[in-house]
Amino acid sequence: MLVQIEAGVGDVVGPVPRRLFGSFVEHLGRAVYTGIHEPGHSTSDSRGFRGDVLELVRELGPTVVRYPGGNFVSAHRWEDGVGQRRVRLDPAWHSVESNRFGLHEFAAWAEAAGVEVMYAVNLGTRGIQEAADVLEYCNHPGGTELSERRRANGADRPFGFRLWCLGNEMDGPWQVGHKTADEYGRLAAETARVLRMIDPDVELIVAGSSNAEMPTFGSWERTVLRHTAALVDHISLHAYYQELDDDTGSYLASAVALDAYIRDCAGIIDKTVAELGLDRRIGISVDEWNVWDQRRWNETDQPRLVAGGWREHPRLLEDTYTVTDAVVVGSLLSSLLRNVDRVSMANQAQLVNAIAPIRTEPGGPAWRQATFHPFRLVAGLARGVSLRLAVTGGRVRTAQHGEVDVVDAAATLDESGHGAVFLTNRDPLSPTEIRLRLQGERFAVHDAETLTVPEGGTRHTVNTAESEPVRPVALPGPAATADARGTVITATLPPLSWTVLRLRPEAGPHA
Repeated sequence: MLVQIEAGVGDVVGPVPRRLFGSFVEHLGRAVYTGIHEPGHSTSDSRGFRGDVLELVRELGPTVVRYPGGNFVSAHRWEDGVGQRRVRLDPAWHSVESNRFGLHEFAAWAEAAGVEVMYAVNLGTRGIQEAADVLEYCNHPGGTELSERRRANGADRPFGFRLWCLGNEMDGPWQVGHKTADEYGRLAAETARVLRMIDPDVELIVAGSSNAEMPTFGSWERTVLRHTAALVDHISLHAYYQELDDDTGSYLASAVALDAYIRDCAGIIDKTVAELGLDRRIGISVDEWNVWDQRRWNETDQPRLVAGGWREHPRLLEDTYTVTDAVVVGSLLSSLLRNVDRVSMANQAQLVNAIAPIRTEPGGPAWRQATFHPFRLVAGLARGVSLRLAVTGGRVRTAQHGEVDVVDAAATLDESGHGAVFLTNRDPLSPTEIRLRLQGERFAVHDAETLTVPEGGTRHTVNTAESEPVRPVALPGPAATADARGTVITATLPPLSWTVLRLRPEAGPHA
């Protein structure tokens, strides 16, 4: 099968925001404790930060990390994690929260990891005053009770957090303190007003509907934006995908659903903003996305039945990711790149242990899951602008998404003329030939890597603490032919694969 892909180097979707490559650390299972923080571990520093995990985080390359939730935040008291620590029950994940790791620890960890913080406030059990208090504590230089309390707790300089989420998934009945759209919209608007009074430089993310299948999706966004559109900068979109009933074809086409979800949300934003007579752009923050088998909860499907009842950091959501999962993650990253005209930032949920690209064992090793590699490569290579691609010549029918392209594609081009092309072959059985024409510039293929079923493995092969067989390998045979019109690149994509081509500019005349 031959697939044709065409693009002009001047046909640009939009700039690639660095915040597109965010991640997420929630007080959920072992994401924090024995994940990023484990005093006494052989690699930990004096603050208890696991050095092996920090090394992997830096290798992975996230630019932003959302904290502290997620569902956790909707019953969270931020004061419990500063100064004198208080042990609380966490109803969201039926766990005991020690608060040994709190706001100061996370700010220090984020600085060590080199990431920007996206901080979420509790609009479930709490409200306007508590949100105002934590912003003043974090960002005001000094001279007030709250800022001086921060200084007394060891942070003389303000944290300076710019990104603030106004609650989390507030239309979900699983959410502590969940609300109607009008209830939440008014609360979010009043919270936004006071946060801007305290710090005019903050960027605010209002909570959209929890997922595309919610009965509230659409009507929730319209109502919430009628309250908040003049006050916020972004609205959240959450999207998780999983393989059901061995329907591999539909699973491999998950990015088709994400493309549609983003465009539906963008249409709702545009229509609502126009109806309000506002001249402003509201970005879409895909601040939770990933592949996640929601039928499994590891230690327990029913936390209340675990022997011993409430416990600290139980093993929850510790999905072990396969080659297939990694290929889907690669295609979801391509979807984000294709939609940079609307997506202002995104956070893969989550970073360590809980549905994460990095796994650890208490007192033991840390390792890269299969899904680590597509994120690492896209975060490292996608620079400059996203190019608009036209894909023709190969289609496959799926049960959930109808007929889709057999090759999913995205491409970026930076200011120095270097490019990257990201290609997913959705055919689980056969290789696919691609012919990519890039109009307007001459390129050579610098190198090519592909992530596919390793030799001797299957599409279910996974990485473990002992071995990491799922990793990118060199793709043999890509070729580039440059002429005055541009460049034609040919390559053969292995079955069930995610591939990246790195392009370098080649001297010579071009149209």
